[in-house]
Amino acid sequence: MAFEGLTEKLEATFKRLRGKGRLTEADVKEAMREVRLALLEADVSYKVVKDFVAAVTARAVGSDVLDSLTPAQQVIKIVNEELTSLMGGANAKLTFAPHPPTVVMMVGLQGAGKTTNVAKLAAYMRKQGKRPLLAACDVYRPAAIEQLKVVGKQVDIPVFEMGQGDPVKIAQEAIRFAKDHGNDLVFLDTAGRLHIDEALMDELKRIKSTVHPNEILLVVDAMTGQDAVNAASAFDEALGIDGTLLTKLDGDARGGAALSIRAATGKPIKFIGTGEKLDMLEPFHPERMASRILGMGDMLSFIEKAEQAFDEEKARKLEARIRKNRFTLTDYLEQLHQVRGMGDLSQIAGMMPGQMGRQFDASALDEKMFNRMEAIILSMTPLERENPQILNASRKRRIAAGCGQEVMEINRLLKQYETMQQLAKQLTSGKMPTALRGMPGIGGMGGGRMHGFGRKKRFK
Repeated sequence: MAFEGLTEKLEATFKRLRGKGRLTEADVKEAMREVRLALLEADVSYKVVKDFVAAVTARAVGSDVLDSLTPAQQVIKIVNEELTSLMGGANAKLTFAPHPPTVVMMVGLQGAGKTTNVAKLAAYMRKQGKRPLLAACDVYRPAAIEQLKVVGKQVDIPVFEMGQGDPVKIAQEAIRFAKDHGNDLVFLDTAGRLHIDEALMDELKRIKSTVHPNEILLVVDAMTGQDAVNAASAFDEALGIDGTLLTKLDGDARGGAALSIRAATGKPIKFIGTGEKLDMLEPFHPERMASRILGMGDMLSFIEKAEQAFDEEKARKLEARIRKNRFTLTDYLEQLHQVRGMGDLSQIAGMMPGQMGRQFDASALDEKMFNRMEAIILSMTPLERENPQILNASRKRRIAAGCGQEVMEINRLLKQYETMQQLAKQLTSGKMPTALRGMPGIGGMGGGRMHGFGRKKRFK
């Protein structure tokens, strides 16, 4: 995940600060030198790093910090606030037209993932109650129109296309089609280039001057580092973009683009792509990203993902069964399905604060592991799933033969299940550690209303 190296370096720097108890101005400046190096290694632009470190240092060497009983925490708080400010301060939303349809013009270079992320964004907006339409305005790249139709079909969103025609005319007709068919949001998938050229910009300018989009959203690849910042500056100068969608933040990008784009263009990052799957796109929250960069986790995003995978009716039934000491392997399988629905577990681990995130072994919880556990449980009879205690050696051999696994794997599953039974009892008795309450999927356990769902305000 992006920022991993930066997070480790910053955590090490602040750990040394915490060990000092009382700080001097020299201690702060030494820490800021480490922060400067960490940011430069993360491919943040030199000017941004220089201004950021100067702002933090000016605040951190004040008497209110150095005379504090917890000066290290005060410095970390200042760094957190300045990182949040650097990335835009608050979540920036799309601008919607007073009279639909709202037109969003998606622009960017080839290879940034523009067409795929247009579909991701449309799918996200449909979950918000919108009726989006995709318009195929890239008439040059081979199979671009077909690609948009494929991803549109995968997310069940209509695609308007007129073949290899004039992109300006296609955009006009797409908006007319949207008005006639009740689509309140139109995404124009425009052409990209391998590099910025005059022909590309002229075409985009013609589309802009003709259809007057409510929003121009630039798709940039986080993996390209400072090149992404340069592209954003060029597009903004030529078109006047309203924001960016940063893709591939799930890769090994060092994160410099996310920390530099706002400072370079003055335009916010509005969305981030966090994986290849078509549901792996989310709004960009600067304050949450700053917390993750500093190793503090991102509990609000974690809870939002949990709530999306959370089935309240099943949770009520599960709670009743747990209270009667009837947490079965069938219940365990349902909980695994809810964990699976939360998405990439390595990203989930990144949302957990500090040591908790590192102890969460996401590498062991991959797709193959889920399939293996599901196959074992489904190879049991209903009686065995409801009463695992009857699983003797001969039953285990039969189950192993039925699912193609070793008996050892079945014993491992049963051991995990027994651990979950104990956690279930602690949840209902109120003995579960506070940090784990309300988190469906920790160790395979699901939450319920009694565990804090719908109480996001307390984390703010």
